[in-house]
Amino acid sequence: MFKTVLFPVDQSREAREAAEKVINIVKTYASRLVILSVVEPPAEEADSPPREVMSSPEAVAKLLSEAQSMFSQQGIEAEIIEREGKPAFTICDVADEIGADLIVMGCRGMGLTDDGASDSVTNRVINLSPCSVLIVP
Repeated sequence: MFKTVLFPVDQSREAREAAEKVINIVKTYASRLVILSVVEPPAEEADSPPREVMSSPEAVAKLLSEAQSMFSQQGIEAEIIEREGKPAFTICDVADEIGADLIVMGCRGMGLTDDGASDSVTNRVINLSPCSVLIVP
C-alpha cells in the first residue's frame, strides 16, 4: 500500500514524535523510507527578525545523520535527501520525484509562518501534495 514513505524532518518535537508512526508504517508495509530535510535560504529582508529555521547545512546534515541512525537501530534502512528551498514546495517536489505514496509529518514543526497556522508548512503540504499525507498530532 505504501511502497515509498517520505519523512520530512526538522528540529521540532513534533517531527520526533512522528518518527514513531513512520517506524510502524515502514515495518508494516515493508516500505522504502526517504528522510528529507530542507535548508531554507536566508531571508531576503534584512529587517526581519531571525527565525528558528533549518538554515545551517551543518545542522541539517547532523539532523539527517541522527535520524538515519535512529531508524537503523530499528532495523530500517533509510535514504536521506537534503535540499535547499521553501519547505512545503520542496517537500512536495521531492515526493513527486521519488514517487512517494505517503508523506508523514508532525502537525506543527518549525515552519509556522508569520501569517499563522493557516499558512503553515503542514497546511501547504496538505494542499499541494502529489500523494497521501499523514499528519501526526
